[in-house]
Amino acid sequence: QHVKPGKGPAFVRTKLKNLKTGKVIPNTFTAGVKINTQRVERRPYQFLYKEGETYHFMNSETFEQTFFSSEIISAPQFLKEGDSVEVLYHAETETPLSCDMPAYVDLKVTYTEPGDRGNTATNTFKDATVETGAIVKVPLFINTGERIKVDTRSGEYSERVK
Repeated sequence: QHVKPGKGPAFVRTKLKNLKTGKVIPNTFTAGVKINTQRVERRPYQFLYKEGETYHFMNSETFEQTFFSSEIISAPQFLKEGDSVEVLYHAETETPLSCDMPAYVDLKVTYTEPGDRGNTATNTFKDATVETGAIVKVPLFINTGERIKVDTRSGEYSERVK
């Protein structure tokens, strides 16, 4: 945001994000300051399988296989075979910085306690295990075998998929 106060020199207020740690810091620059820019590239990948703490992916353009640790993946607990993700690379060093999942994923509920019939007066939730093994809080009307949409940023139930 460019600011030109009535008194004094102009300046720019920014929010900078560290791509390695994900931390966002506010910073103010005066007019005329030179900043070194870094080029980053987004590349499409497809998830293949998990082996221990490493996740194996295939580049959707070159079909080259590679693996990443769980630390750079935004929501590894919701990854299932065949899912598409975007990997952010540092352009000069070819270092992977982050692996971003889609905002929402469709998952099948593999186990949940049966809900009480007619108990929908209050907004209550129960635990449900999805096909990836993650546990998600879902409303009482969700049953085993149904498909749900999960927000990968918060890990919360979004809606039932028909």
